[in-house]
Amino acid sequence: MTLDRRQFVTALVVSGAATTVPLVEAEKVHVERASQLSSVNAPGATIDFRYAPHHSQSTICFPDDPIKTIVGQAGDLRYGFAKSSAVGMEDFSTTIEFSLAGFQDDNVVRQWIEAPGVPIVHTLIDRPAATLELTAFASRLPSEGRVDNVLLMIKAKKGSVAVAPKLRFRTCEKLEPQGYNTPLGMVVRAGSNSPFLFAAQLDNDLGYCMWWEEAGYTFYLPHGTATEEREARYFVRLPQENQSTEKILANLRQPDALLAETRAFWKQWKPFGTTDWSYPSRHGEFLTACSRNIQQAREVKNDRLFFQVGPTVYRGLWIVDGNFLLEAARYLGYDHEADEGLRSEWSKQVETGQVIAGSGGEHWKDTSIAMFTLVRQCELKQDWSFFRAFEPNVLRAIDFLIGLRDQARVGKSTNGRYGLLAPGFADGGIAGVRSEFTNTVWTLAALRAVADAADQLNISSLSKAKQFFNELYADFQRMAKQEMVRHPAGFEYLPMIAHDDSSVSDPDPWNRPRPQTAQWALSHAIYPGIVFGKNDPIVRGHLALLQSCTQEDVPAETGWLWHDSVWNYNASFAAHVYLWAGLRDWAHRTFSGFLNHASPLYCWREEQPLQHALVGQDWGDMPHNWASAECVRYMRHMLALEDGKSLRLLNGITAAELTPNSPYVLRNSPTRFGRIDLDLEPAGARGWRLQFKRSAGTAPVSVSLPVAIGTLRVQEVVGAGSKSNLEVVEIDPAATKWEAFLK
Repeated sequence: MTLDRRQFVTALVVSGAATTVPLVEAEKVHVERASQLSSVNAPGATIDFRYAPHHSQSTICFPDDPIKTIVGQAGDLRYGFAKSSAVGMEDFSTTIEFSLAGFQDDNVVRQWIEAPGVPIVHTLIDRPAATLELTAFASRLPSEGRVDNVLLMIKAKKGSVAVAPKLRFRTCEKLEPQGYNTPLGMVVRAGSNSPFLFAAQLDNDLGYCMWWEEAGYTFYLPHGTATEEREARYFVRLPQENQSTEKILANLRQPDALLAETRAFWKQWKPFGTTDWSYPSRHGEFLTACSRNIQQAREVKNDRLFFQVGPTVYRGLWIVDGNFLLEAARYLGYDHEADEGLRSEWSKQVETGQVIAGSGGEHWKDTSIAMFTLVRQCELKQDWSFFRAFEPNVLRAIDFLIGLRDQARVGKSTNGRYGLLAPGFADGGIAGVRSEFTNTVWTLAALRAVADAADQLNISSLSKAKQFFNELYADFQRMAKQEMVRHPAGFEYLPMIAHDDSSVSDPDPWNRPRPQTAQWALSHAIYPGIVFGKNDPIVRGHLALLQSCTQEDVPAETGWLWHDSVWNYNASFAAHVYLWAGLRDWAHRTFSGFLNHASPLYCWREEQPLQHALVGQDWGDMPHNWASAECVRYMRHMLALEDGKSLRLLNGITAAELTPNSPYVLRNSPTRFGRIDLDLEPAGARGWRLQFKRSAGTAPVSVSLPVAIGTLRVQEVVGAGSKSNLEVVEIDPAATKWEAFLK
């Protein structure tokens, strides 16, 4: 039985009609105009988490920590995620909820972290008579090992109130109290002395703990008194490495010291390695948080470092996610770690030449994406030794893909008739093995990258990459002419599933794939793959399709949840396509929408319902770190976008980015042209100044920046020759250091 990449639950509710928004003409690209479209959501540049998921979770673990503790939206702790296609996104073997005894209901007022780079999670719960603040954090003292901690602080709203914290356990484990009716709370795993939890009231030894078995377990901590001036405080500790009781008890009454240790660790932690970034306001906050998210999800397994997608559903290696995670890692300056991640990806190649990871065998594109990743990592590193070392692996991979094409040609599938790769798993909302085009289109991106690298390095053995690309590209274009579909809004687009697939003509429209389903791979082939020209009908149709399905400022119904839902980081795929195509305003709107779908703790759920939806559910991991990688990538590309052999600067900067009057700074950022420094900063009476510097590397064919950003226009370029037209300023690509002024 073939499992699809996301272990798709076939019982999920799917599909629904997208509400459309007006198309905007491209600055350089002709976009087909949809007729009679109306705007539902006014675009907003303010990043205020307006579309945050209703159900969220985050992590408190350390970088590369094998213990991926989850904190839920109510401050609850979640352990033992059940990795199965038959469970939901929040099915954990153990959850611990923190509350107060009594008949009043909890109201979660707010949840936050102390800083984007400090994952100490605070949750404020309101009761009519008092507030309860939970502070969840991880500790890792050498003297006691890895421990999860929750500090409970209760404050009366008026006068003095008696309080008793309540811990509710929902667990598959058999637990029992130890030291019943004592001030010190201790819970062990039944049948052993393995400590599960310790709890104590701070600054008070009165009262005792109570244990109830009721639909799980309920543990009442000793009663105390809270006033407006003096909080009642309790501390709960959960050892994570089977530590002895003595080790954990030593610090049971030292929460402030433990918190200080954890804060000190994170405050000295650096989000960047060999590079440096300085972005203002929300952009800077997201950069730091996404760097942290990526490091928290990483893990060493069998002496290999894996850039994992998340802590629950996708706690493993996925090749497509990995391509973008490793690019983000290189941008962040994790050079050694990116090297390790690349080796880990290629360790998944089998004897046939195929690369097989978390998505399964029929996700043929994983083999292609591994090749694309290899090329991209080498050009960013400015070192092709990996490419030369993996030359035999790449040859086997190409031969495997040629075999898939040849195998399909002698069969009876639609793919075979067109000369494409054999039917496979499309992903992104299309389950099972079908005649689809995502595997072929990603293979085109990989073959082009390998062919260009082989030409540059004079590696004749890889000449078959160019020949195979030319054959496959011609067949793909012939297929596209036959498979293009007329959208109800009046434009032509290319679906990612063949027209004769049974799902397309399902008698129930609810069960048919949306036009935008699985378009993710085509987005990638357009950018960063650059398989098609900017005015190719495939590109024009894709742009129109993305715009036509925009809701909440992002393309909607593009993934597994077909009805009234959004695949959050798919928005970044769209934003990149817009940016590359010259649709700066659409890129800005879509990326802002992507950020606004994050939780206030700076992380994303893979898919979630639209805010107004009455159908749909959550889907996928959280924090989802392909999303974190997409955030990092776009923020780099908004300043410096590599477009084939061209370097385009400031293409993602709009007037909104200049409103804070604060600088954007990039240092030592890797490109295929060498490392670059960029400073975009206020320059007083001269307006804004862009300073550019490029280190050794192959010079780009062209370097450009927009002639205008809002009301600002490029007035002068100092240190390099330049010429301008109505749209861009072209700067001498041989110049490695210059500055430009906008006013």
